Parts: sequence; structure tokens; C-alpha cells
Amino acid sequence: MTTTLRAFSSLACLALLIGCGTDSDRSIAGTLVADHASNFSAWSEPVNLGPTINSSFNDQQAALSKDGLRLYFASGRPEAPGDVNPDLNLWVSHRACADDSCPWESPVSLGSTVNGSVNDFAPALSRDEHWLFFASPRQPGGFGSSDIWASYRDDTHDDSAWQPPTNLGPGINTTGFQGGPSYFENDEGGGAQLYLNHNPAPVNTGGDIYVSTQAADGSWGDAVPVTELNSVASEQRPSISHDGRTIYFFSNRPGSLSDDIWVATRTDLASPWTAPINLGAPINTEADERHPLIYSHGKTEMLFVARNVATPPAVDLDLFVSTRTRKSDAP
Repeated sequence: MTTTLRAFSSLACLALLIGCGTDSDRSIAGTLVADHASNFSAWSEPVNLGPTINSSFNDQQAALSKDGLRLYFASGRPEAPGDVNPDLNLWVSHRACADDSCPWESPVSLGSTVNGSVNDFAPALSRDEHWLFFASPRQPGGFGSSDIWASYRDDTHDDSAWQPPTNLGPGINTTGFQGGPSYFENDEGGGAQLYLNHNPAPVNTGGDIYVSTQAADGSWGDAVPVTELNSVASEQRPSISHDGRTIYFFSNRPGSLSDDIWVATRTDLASPWTAPINLGAPINTEADERHPLIYSHGKTEMLFVARNVATPPAVDLDLFVSTRTRKSDAP
């Protein structure tokens, strides 16, 4: 088997709760999500990651390494002096320690092996961090207006070692739009899963959340809709917690102020997701909040979001982070 084919080894504003299902379903969903949130402090006011990470261009879709020392994201900033192609590319920033005392260093482009002459965006790491998943409309090898691709590296600490990306194939990719991948693998699970947003139309302004399960040979099965999370509106960029019991995404469904961050939970990996609930303030504002990433380290959870800091209809996305802490007596 070649390298490219090897196995991809608090809550507030309950009045905003408008989701699928009956009033009883929504009541149960609210109780389950509230019970989960009660294990933590309230989310802190989101903090801008600052001018080293954020630029005058769109900076979005964070992915953080397990050790908290490498931050991957998509940015429209120039890759080099004289770069006049305003496309999104994948970047990485490093820091010496995983707390606020160590600042993020100047981001570095992942280079021409990963980045092409078109938009490359929405990075996500596999659990072992050998694989980098992302979305791109690149051709040849693509199926639609945007596909999910993956690049492999042998050394998980070498950001210059990413190999040429491989298209994940027709089980995941279609003639429409695919974006926002989120990788999930857990000891309880029956195989790695890739959550993503899918729109049968060739645009990224709508669509639903789908999930694909990886087979033993490394191939990805047909992506299927996660019906309990989807609505007649748009659901995009899912991010699933390490234990697989909480999922965040952004949506403009009824109950949103604009594009807002929503959350759903489940009691175990075999159970359906609860009806989603709007995270409310301070995460959501009248500005657009998009592209959530949930990250856990010890008793701390971090939620990265991209917020529009421009005056609409202009768009200038910056990366922000909010934190909360598990209560000492929580399970």
C-alpha cells in the first residue's frame, strides 16, 4: 500500500432554542446540554488572538495540535512579497509553551506542496496528527467546486514534511461543495469518522452536516447526513469534542442573530445528537461567528471562533478564543 493510501491511522439564551422535533424533544435537548454545561464554568469573553495571528485579510478555521504548540489556520494574506493572488492558504504558527505566557510566533505558509493557486482552507488534524485534512477546489483530481483532501507526514513535529495531498474520493466528495472537515477517532468507536459540511450545489453558502466512516483498508465510506443536526438553513464547519459527545458548528438557522455557533450533545457514541442549542452570549454577537474549534487540555476547554470584525457587508474574519474550566467536583 502506498503512503497516500495507508490507513488514516453559560449556555445561555434558551429562549433562542428553535430546532427540529417536538417541544418535548427540545426540552430534553436543553436539559442534556445544560447538564453538560453545568460541569464547567461559563465561557469567557472571547479574546482576539492578536496581530501576529490576525491580519487585514480573512483569518479563519483554527486547528490546534494536541500539545497546544502549533496553530494551523487558513488566511488570505500574501504568502510572499509580490503575491497578488488573493486566495486562502494554510498557515501554521508555533509557540514555546501551551499557555498565555508564550506568544504565538509569526505564521509560516505550509508551502506549495500543500497550498495551490486556489483556495485551500479549513484544516483539521487526525488524532495521531500524521494527517492534515482540508478543503480545496483544486484540479485535476477534484470532483466538484470544493472537495476534502488529505496530506500525510511521517514526522508529526515537522510542518515542512507534508506530502502532496490526496483526494478522499467519491464516498465523501461529490459534484457539489464539501468543506469544514472534522476528524473523530475514539477508543470506543468502530472506526475513524470525518464530519463535514456538504452542499449538493456548488456553493459554500448552505448545506448540511454529513459524516463518513473509515473502513479497515483506509477508504472512506459514503457520507450520510446527520439529520438531527440539520435544518432548512445552513449548517457548516462541525467540530467534535475528543470524547465524541459534544459537537459545535455554525448556522444561520432561526434563533441566530446572524451566523452563530450552535452546540449539541449525546449521551454516548451510539446515541443520536440532541437538538442543537444556540451558545448565546458571550460567544455569539450581532456579528458573524463562524468556524468553531473545540479543544480540551486537562480541566480547560478552549473554543476558537472566527468573528467578522468589519462592518457588514464587508467581511474581515479574525480568530478569537474563549475558555471555560471544568468544576473540581464534576465527573
